[in-house]
Amino acid sequence: MDDGPLLSAAALTSFKLNGQFLALAEELAKPAGLTAAWWQVLGAVMPAPLPVAGIAREMGITRQSVQRIADILVDRGYAEYRVNPAHRRAQLLALTDAGLEAVRRIAPQHADAAHRLATVMGRERLAEAVTALQDLSTALDKLDD
Repeated sequence: MDDGPLLSAAALTSFKLNGQFLALAEELAKPAGLTAAWWQVLGAVMPAPLPVAGIAREMGITRQSVQRIADILVDRGYAEYRVNPAHRRAQLLALTDAGLEAVRRIAPQHADAAHRLATVMGRERLAEAVTALQDLSTALDKLDD
């Protein structure tokens, strides 16, 4: 059995989805004065401050890309660097009050977009799709083992 077409279809669909989600994220973030990338990094440190390398691992992008965005966020007052007790040289990126407020301004439009998507696709089917995407990501991680 040739599984190549399945891998290709999964990859191409994921690429298209990535573009669609990025376009939606840009639309949602813009009124709050953020870009999709800034929102993504701020969202990564909402639960707790993280080092740039940890954010990059979580997001699946390069450390250099996160560092560039983190520096912009700090310059704009949305985030700040803090001392990392676990690693002297790897500072932690933390949300400031201004960063938290910017992310909170996105919440109503985010909730509306989520509701519209769940209505179009069906909430149960959307939940199944999310589970399938998570399973696919886990499986891809296991290819590296």
